[in-house]
Amino acid sequence: MFGWEFPPHIAGGLGTACKGIVEGLAHNGVETLFVMPSASGDEDQSCTRIINASDVAVQNVSETVDEFLNKVKFIHVDSNIVPYVDPDEYFEAIEKMKRERITETTVGFGQKFKFSGKYGANLMEEVSRYAQVGGTIALQHKDEFDVIHAHDWLTYLAGIAAKELTGKPLVVHVHATSYDRGSEDMIDTRVLAIEKRGMQAADKVVAVSELTRNIVINKYGISPDKVVAVHNAVDFSGRENIEVERGVKDKVVTFLGRITFQKGPEYFIDAAAKVLKRTKNVRFVMAGSGDMMNRAIRQVAKLGIADRFHFTGFLRGADVQKMFALSDVYIMPSVSEPFGISPLEAMRSNVPSIISYQSGAAEILKYAFKVDFWDVDAMADDIYALLQYPALSRFAAKQGLDEVNALKWDHATAKLKTIYESLIK
Repeated sequence: MFGWEFPPHIAGGLGTACKGIVEGLAHNGVETLFVMPSASGDEDQSCTRIINASDVAVQNVSETVDEFLNKVKFIHVDSNIVPYVDPDEYFEAIEKMKRERITETTVGFGQKFKFSGKYGANLMEEVSRYAQVGGTIALQHKDEFDVIHAHDWLTYLAGIAAKELTGKPLVVHVHATSYDRGSEDMIDTRVLAIEKRGMQAADKVVAVSELTRNIVINKYGISPDKVVAVHNAVDFSGRENIEVERGVKDKVVTFLGRITFQKGPEYFIDAAAKVLKRTKNVRFVMAGSGDMMNRAIRQVAKLGIADRFHFTGFLRGADVQKMFALSDVYIMPSVSEPFGISPLEAMRSNVPSIISYQSGAAEILKYAFKVDFWDVDAMADDIYALLQYPALSRFAAKQGLDEVNALKWDHATAKLKTIYESLIK
């Protein structure tokens, strides 16, 4: 399995999902070798064996360097691009990239690469190097595995290299696509090309939702027979519900995520203004940061609701849990969301949730309220109903808690095991 990060050192949701997957696979009797660019040594290896790509020298597995590179056909470009990370961590990852800009030079063939394992300015260079090292690692361990599994575009080239050099089947896991990260005119064509190439080379493509599966089929031209949706789960182990003391008697409605086009913040603000025309005993919170933050602040001021609207800035860790504990309603009005972990976390904290139909989570959450992201009237009606009718709110909270507690990685990875088995028969 090729990943980019693994807890406890993560920049976003991809590493967390990888840990849940390898643990779930272990419970289903599947052993994994988890390869990552730069391991710290303190990762939990109780359910997987971690291979640190920075410790592996690229070996001269072919007669010449050119022969090896022709086999792998890796590409080498430099770019300032941040890949998919958890929506709430995206903006912080960009800031971290600026603070920790790492300049590397490509070293000679037959030597080790020093991977940063970061989402830095030379990310594309690291992705291409990872393909070379990935091929070498696959050859070294080819008798120890049956299937290659690569997560998101960062690792697709490594997966392709491993497949071409060992002949083992390849599964690529699509946690997000270029079409989810912004409008089509903002798509980085280099990332798009890697995504498409990985999907084409794969024997099976796993998408985190039917929504993402349809994008893979319709936007990337991949055969429907090859694409399978396996919904994400959430690991809530070790998390206790936090008790907080409220400083206000008003009800609190929360948006938590990147303040960017994909998340639909302007629709949340418009819905807030409509609710405030019907009741005053409510405050709205926008927790997060992003490129639309200043625009959102101006929109709030223009609508005359600034005294009822709060911006917290970027939240992480315990502060996220505190925000959920302070909330009476959570809303995720995303324009496009491959899956969406935040509403599951909110429901786990007994907070009734409203989500857009345009999210993967809408496919599996029966007890979340659902609206189209653009339908601010329906959004406002749902917010108002959950605030004004305590019995409805209690019902949604109780049923939602039971629902998310049943979403186990063991169930999701049982489906992955079936996919693996279909490829090695």
